[in-house]
Amino acid sequence: MAPQWLSCSTAVLLLLVHVGPVVSQSCGIPGIPGIPGSHGRNGQDGLRGQKGDPGEAGQPVKGEKGEPGVWGPPGRPGLKGDVGLPGPPGRPGRPGEKGRPYNPTNQQRSYFSYKRMLSQVPEVDTAIVFNREILPDLDQQFRLSEPLTNGSFTCAVKGVYFFSYHMSVKSRVCLKLVKGSDSLMTLCDTSEGFLVTSGSAVLELQVGDTVSLEATRYNNIVTSQSSTSHTFTGFLIFPTA
Repeated sequence: MAPQWLSCSTAVLLLLVHVGPVVSQSCGIPGIPGIPGSHGRNGQDGLRGQKGDPGEAGQPVKGEKGEPGVWGPPGRPGLKGDVGLPGPPGRPGRPGEKGRPYNPTNQQRSYFSYKRMLSQVPEVDTAIVFNREILPDLDQQFRLSEPLTNGSFTCAVKGVYFFSYHMSVKSRVCLKLVKGSDSLMTLCDTSEGFLVTSGSAVLELQVGDTVSLEATRYNNIVTSQSSTSHTFTGFLIFPTA
């Protein structure tokens, strides 16, 4: 294999030596350009250059003032501020009118207190009659101008009143406090024997209103002329006129 390769190489060399002088002595046609070779590898970075001179400083240029923009929407309310210092005292007001002197005798009063001294059983849904006045010697200015009429109190002074009653009964009783024709409250009580029942109320009355205590079908009221436990009392707390 080696001798064959050597002989081929020798022949080529001799051919080139023989052809070379001929080509150099004659002007032939240029050959076709060969195929470009592949790109070589990137070269290494060069040395770092010197720092350049600084550039000229720029001068700020202020433009003309623009036109006002459109008003924006109102912002959110801010936080509540601290309480300010007290202001200076204001000027004194004008003196008020002189008041009237207080006189207890000028106060309006209305009072009654009666007891029942009758042997008849009171009728149902009818005002119970109280026929004997308690404290008959009381000064007239503290009492009603007129006594109870058939057990009914008639308001002469507009205001708020207090009413109360006490009744001696046996076994069972129901009584009602009536204003005009309206039954305001009904109070009942029961016992195996005798008992004393009571009740009270506060009412606002107009002039001319009537208040009475009435019996119901359950009215086992003790009837005795010597009994003093049947009482009906009322008085004005304060006028509202």
